Amino acid sequence: MPPSSSPRERGRQLAADTALLIVAVAFALPLAWVLLSSVDPHADLRVKVPDGFTFGNFEAILTADITFTPMLNSLILCGGATLLTVVCATLAAYPLSRFRSRLNRPFLLTVLFATSLPITAIMVPVYALFVQVDLIDTVRGTILFFTASQLPFAIWLMKNFMDGVPRELEEAAWTDGASSLQSLVRIVLPLMGPGVSVVTVFSFVMMWGNFFVPFMLLLTPDQLPASVSINDFFGNRGMIAYGQLAAFSLTYSTPAILLYLLISRKLGGGFALGGAVKG
Repeated sequence: MPPSSSPRERGRQLAADTALLIVAVAFALPLAWVLLSSVDPHADLRVKVPDGFTFGNFEAILTADITFTPMLNSLILCGGATLLTVVCATLAAYPLSRFRSRLNRPFLLTVLFATSLPITAIMVPVYALFVQVDLIDTVRGTILFFTASQLPFAIWLMKNFMDGVPRELEEAAWTDGASSLQSLVRIVLPLMGPGVSVVTVFSFVMMWGNFFVPFMLLLTPDQLPASVSINDFFGNRGMIAYGQLAAFSLTYSTPAILLYLLISRKLGGGFALGGAVKG
């Protein structure tokens, strides 16, 4: 039987539990407001049980101009940039993981430094550059910038996951005549599926919630993603449609949640490499 805890230990445990409860409530209150306000016909800033129940807020926002077109723009921007980020990060991480060089560490430190640059500090020169190369107000230009901004951290993540795949498996493939690209596609990537999933989800979510970049680089209203069009719910003189804002927020968060759910098994599956190098 373990000895009973002292009053001091019980006090520390109670303090820790109280602190965790406060943090949980701080996270839960905004989510509760969104859920309750989305079906409240008289929603305001208070977290309260609705005095009525309505789907009118969803009916008001589920139109082409308010939701469908911005959501499609977001899927095109974030989906294209995520795909490009994963491909480029894989190709950049592979030589860093598999080939030793004195330049590897300086390159990785430079990449790490790039992640610390605030986005507001580089938007002015980026905007001027995009004007010069005719990429301003274009979807492809925004996708390229999204990719460039996410690549540094994606490369770090991808390299760390790639280091966990035994090199002996590739050497066996090389012995059979496979090229480095073939071993990457057929050996490394299937074994680091959870790692690719992590990079995919992280990159997509970071781009999905980005307001500043598309707000600066896209000028045509029909090209704006949902992360920018949500600003339209904040009207003039403080008039805000809180119920519609909450309903739009729920709709807007759906793709990111679905993406996580679709690959959650891989995220928790780990690297099942046991026995892969036996024999």
